[in-house]
Amino acid sequence: MTFGLARRQVRPKVPLLHGEGDKSRLTSLQGLAALSLDALSSVAYGPESIVVVLIAAGTAALSATLPVMLVIAALLVVLVISYGQVIAVHPDGGGSYAVAKKDLGRGVSLLAAASLVVDYVLTVAVSLAAGAASLASAFPALTPYLLEICLGALGLITLVNLRGVADSARVLMLPAVLFVLSIGAVVVVGLLRSHPVAVVGTAQPVHVTEALSVLLLLKAFSSGCSALTGVEAIANAVPAFRPPKVRRAQRTELMLGVLLALMLIGLGFLIRRDEVAPRGGVTILAQLTAGSFGDGWPYYATNLIVTFVLGLAANTSFGGLPVLMSLLARDNRLPHVFGLRAERPVYRYGVVVLGLVAAVLLIVVDAQTQRLIPLYAIGVFIGFTVSQTGLVRHWTGARPRGWLPRVLLNGLGAVLTALAGVILLTSKFLEGAWMVVIAVPLLMLLFARIERYYARVREELRPGQIPDAPRRTDSLVIVPLGEVSRLARHALTAAMALGDEVVVVAVHCDPEKSRALLETWERWHPGVRLDVIESPHRSLVQPILAYVKRAAAGGRQVAVLIPEVEPRHRRYRILQNQRGILLATVLRARTDVVVCLVPYRLDI
Repeated sequence: MTFGLARRQVRPKVPLLHGEGDKSRLTSLQGLAALSLDALSSVAYGPESIVVVLIAAGTAALSATLPVMLVIAALLVVLVISYGQVIAVHPDGGGSYAVAKKDLGRGVSLLAAASLVVDYVLTVAVSLAAGAASLASAFPALTPYLLEICLGALGLITLVNLRGVADSARVLMLPAVLFVLSIGAVVVVGLLRSHPVAVVGTAQPVHVTEALSVLLLLKAFSSGCSALTGVEAIANAVPAFRPPKVRRAQRTELMLGVLLALMLIGLGFLIRRDEVAPRGGVTILAQLTAGSFGDGWPYYATNLIVTFVLGLAANTSFGGLPVLMSLLARDNRLPHVFGLRAERPVYRYGVVVLGLVAAVLLIVVDAQTQRLIPLYAIGVFIGFTVSQTGLVRHWTGARPRGWLPRVLLNGLGAVLTALAGVILLTSKFLEGAWMVVIAVPLLMLLFARIERYYARVREELRPGQIPDAPRRTDSLVIVPLGEVSRLARHALTAAMALGDEVVVVAVHCDPEKSRALLETWERWHPGVRLDVIESPHRSLVQPILAYVKRAAAGGRQVAVLIPEVEPRHRRYRILQNQRGILLATVLRARTDVVVCLVPYRLDI
């Protein structure tokens, strides 16, 4: 008994590896940096997409930029509130996929998963391609190396994410803050000035091809909705946050919505006031930057920050897609390997596959942004519509207090996002959107086939059911050896501990070597039978394979124990004979015997 001391529970302390524990997960600010750069950086091309559509009706039509932007901002509010609800209802992540699986059935959940996968991959490709193009605009000498720049940046981002999402968040904190401050400064300084300080780029003639109509406004709205891509990423990656993860993720979603809405509305007001039209060699955002700061060093600094953040926006996919793939693996719709994590809380297989697929896509399109843009927003609007519709189904089924306003809000969001998706698909179909129409069903078919395979495996293995009693049989352990050595002693010691009978098999092409081995074996006399197989064709694998098949033909339990020399230093491993690994691979593929690799560790 102790006096003056409070009783406390003693718990064993296990040292955590790098990346383990709550410190490896995201705070709200880290989540904003790691998962929101895609959405935040969309201000670099979202407003420009509206202007490019409206300019077809002349410069006077640019006055509609702000109203269209306000409608998009209103939709953003609906989406932020909606995804805040998704985070609370589905704290395990998955976003629209989790909503569809619970409330809309198997088919819609497959559609949501396929569209999200397509959107995440395109996010990486588009962000890197746009960043490389922006960099080449400032430094024209880099134009021939756009693909190399993209692949280099992709490799770097992949490596950073393999260390863990929290580590990548720390790397991205400073660029995210600089980007938000830079765009905020462009808006605030631009509002304080009565007219643009400087004009950059070359003037282009305006060709009026159609009148300002409802259809043109709808096209401008759907194109400008590309600024909303990435809003769903936080809901997809809720497990990456520190406890309380739901509250932190909702706070991050709210911060993203406020920042993005303010930037979009501010830039839209400047475009309308100054009638900013497309000019040659520069982006709309670059024109607004020159109008606020002039063409001095702040102009170049802002453009470099925008370029850098556009490249880093690809990190949003690395934070969201591996988590989504782990959920698909848990649901037997992707190989289970995507649900594995190493000592760091990272789904490494998902990160690697995303990097490889994005690299292939960039190579195919030669890192040309305009070849990717038509594909970009289709997938995410499918996800938006599915998540809104699923929440409507959830509220009407659960009917909690205040369910009717939620149904109306989510229903309005579903209608708006579906409308935007249909307009995007029809207007961009011939420009490349047809590839999404093909890719999404193919992914759905892939998920369905994998799910069917796992169902058949489960049916055959019957987990949870009591099987028949195991039958006891005599066991035979076969040890392939080439000579008498300490390796042979090590292998036979292990083999005799495993089975009732042990036999050593040696394959030789030279009769003299066979006789020498038999004589040495007799002098050693380990108490184990030695069978020597003559192989005039110098083949090792096929004679042992045939021997093992004969031994196992009567239904006897056979194990093959293959000794392998393993140096302490990895640089020496390539110098060792790899025939043991080859033999093990062939035996696993062509027989049902137990195959064991026994290492003999060297001191060198």
